[in-house]
Amino acid sequence: MTSSNEYPEKSQPVEAWCDPKSLHVKLKDGREVITPLWWYPSLLGAKASQRNNVELMFDGVHWPDLDEDLSVKGMLAGWRYPDAVKPSAAQTEAEAA
Repeated sequence: MTSSNEYPEKSQPVEAWCDPKSLHVKLKDGREVITPLWWYPSLLGAKASQRNNVELMFDGVHWPDLDEDLSVKGMLAGWRYPDAVKPSAAQTEAEAA
């Protein structure tokens, strides 16, 4: 049994990638966490090659090209950067065109 201070092994990431709109993280227990890229301005503003150069950590994901780390705990809790701004529908449509 794990104490509340220990990280649950079942939540360990086993795969991570970004598509143009989302961050995807597959966990050891089979769950997939999907969060919008706009939650993380440094990832949103990065090139696709930088976003997809990821390293898995025991409790999260690291982007060496961006010096960025995100925890699975934060993703599951819905944490996002305080300055993250949801794009308007007009911005999203213009980017898709």
